[in-house]
Amino acid sequence: MIEVNHLTKSFDGKVILEDISAKFNQGQTNLIIGASGTGKSVLLKNLVGLIAPDSGEVLFDGRNFTSADKDLKTDIRREIGMLFQGGALFDSKNVEQNIMFPLDVLTDMTKEEKLERVNYCLDRVGMTDVNKKMPSEISGGMKKRVGIARAIVNHSKYLFCDEPNSGLDPQTSIRIDNLIKEITEELNITTIVVTHDMNSVMEIGDNIIFLHKGHKLWEGNNETIFDGDCTELQDFIFANKLMRAVKKNRG
Repeated sequence: MIEVNHLTKSFDGKVILEDISAKFNQGQTNLIIGASGTGKSVLLKNLVGLIAPDSGEVLFDGRNFTSADKDLKTDIRREIGMLFQGGALFDSKNVEQNIMFPLDVLTDMTKEEKLERVNYCLDRVGMTDVNKKMPSEISGGMKKRVGIARAIVNHSKYLFCDEPNSGLDPQTSIRIDNLIKEITEELNITTIVVTHDMNSVMEIGDNIIFLHKGHKLWEGNNETIFDGDCTELQDFIFANKLMRAVKKNRG
């Protein structure tokens, strides 16, 4: 579990996040949703320690990451896996080398042990026999799968996904969503997904917080999101014709 308590962050005197508190549950896909510019990415960066909050705290299974000393922060970072929006694969490394990179940096495993772990992760994301392919030789969806394999290769306890469906077609997006949810449940990890994709919300939204102009206005799941009485949330959900049609059919 990851807990956020009264987190506030400003840049150049402008408040981006104000008094955010939330719990992200282990074994569930926890979504942070909201329109562009609402503070989703800033919250994610605070959670993983890329930036520090002005006030408040972030706890990883009770360990205060915000005020931790260097050694504890290093220990927690070793337990974090990250799936970046664009995949962020190294163009000069093949698939195998990309996935092995965290093991090279963070462990003293032998080459044989690393390769065994890489192959296991590739198999888990449905990407066998692509070890030697370069990122330029695989599709966008395959790059996301490689990114997921890299994110879990070091036995991560916490998985962060930044817009995992960005640039993907609807069918591939659903497959990536389902893969993230399966891995979350199978490995019993704490997964946080930043997204504005309502398909993802409906497919994998076990626990959801909605941000609007730097404030958390709603919290629930994909079964209760249509019934919320938050006007800003309803405007966000039903911003397109498809979702308005869904609302009409529900009503």
